[in-house]
Amino acid sequence: MTDTVHGAAPVAEARVSDAYRWTQLAIGVAAMVMIANYQYGWTFFVPDIQQKFGWDRASIQWAFTLFVLFETWLVPVEGWFVDKYGPRLVVLIGGILCAIGWAINAQATTLNGFYLGMIIAGIGAGGVYGTCVGNALKWFPDKRGLAAGITAAGFGAGSALTVAPIQAMIKDSGFQTTFLYFGLGQGIIIVILAFLMFSPKAGQVPTVQNSNVIQTRRNYQPTEVIRQPIFWLMYFMFVIVGAGGLMVTANLKPIAVDWKVDSVPVTLMAVTMTAVTFAATIDRVLNGLTRPFFGWISDMIGRENTMFIAFGMEGIGIWGLYMLGHDPVWFVLLSGFVFFAWGEIYSLFPSTCTDTFGSKFAATNAGLLYTAKGTAALLVPVANYMQQSSGTWDTVFIVAAGANILASLLAIAVLKPWRKSVVAKSQIAA
Repeated sequence: MTDTVHGAAPVAEARVSDAYRWTQLAIGVAAMVMIANYQYGWTFFVPDIQQKFGWDRASIQWAFTLFVLFETWLVPVEGWFVDKYGPRLVVLIGGILCAIGWAINAQATTLNGFYLGMIIAGIGAGGVYGTCVGNALKWFPDKRGLAAGITAAGFGAGSALTVAPIQAMIKDSGFQTTFLYFGLGQGIIIVILAFLMFSPKAGQVPTVQNSNVIQTRRNYQPTEVIRQPIFWLMYFMFVIVGAGGLMVTANLKPIAVDWKVDSVPVTLMAVTMTAVTFAATIDRVLNGLTRPFFGWISDMIGRENTMFIAFGMEGIGIWGLYMLGHDPVWFVLLSGFVFFAWGEIYSLFPSTCTDTFGSKFAATNAGLLYTAKGTAALLVPVANYMQQSSGTWDTVFIVAAGANILASLLAIAVLKPWRKSVVAKSQIAA
């Protein structure tokens, strides 16, 4: 395949070293680590917010949903700025907004206050997320699944080391002080990292020769992408897989409380923690590791084959958690399995999108698909209302498991042959 930028032939002598490319990837990963707690740390604040103000859990969780909506649905706009002007400005503003968002949470005394804080934090986190993933896709056309996976791993596992410190600070200093200190600290580091980020120029990255991964030679503009039916199939699959994982992310501690396993000590591999702390720590590590792991696998065996395996595992894992999760040890182990089988959507879908629609507008086009995460987040309050009306999580878990099995089958039976046909036609047109 011949790399082109604005129709120009690649300039071989301008090729940068692999060390430089990996350095750019590492900067993106560091920025992703800094935004991780804005999503994955939220669950630890919910019980204290509920205790202090007396609001029902579903109303509080709308703040989480609004965060994810604004984190995802504005990414195409932010991606357009990245594709046009480069990554630095978007990440800089994103870091500032992240800090402001949690500073607002620290002062909030109304639901609307928390909603506003999480909306602002979501806009900032989305700008950072979309920029870093888009940049990884551009720097590594030869290892697109792995690069997107490593970058997304920063977001998935980035909060693992701060699970215990956040809970300890909430206990010792209160959730408001914790919002303020963690929000400001993470935001400042993002601002510093922004000045170190660059996008690749023509000829700086290698050409691609991989028969296992179907990649187009054509660069689709965003306005073309949204008119492609195959894009909407990927979008639907992203939504139904994403919803289950987001539901568990937002409700991990409430589920543990309802099942009466949250404060039960669990010992695994000579380490003892309460079940919810152990689960949250393992979940974040595995949710991070799965992204480069399955991204790497997909570079070797193809995106859709990997989706079939991973989504099938997720369906089985959710069903297993539903059946056995009332035991604290199984709660820890199976919640980890669920997150391991879920997190890879954030490497598989962006790389599949860029393989299908080209790298020139990768940040914008992958951002369009990433909005599916926001759509999936709308189902999180629905899950809470279902739980409140029935008094159990049974229906929520059964629906989530079934949705993943459906996505697994769609990947191999529909998406794979359809995408092969679409890419073949685009090669002829190009």
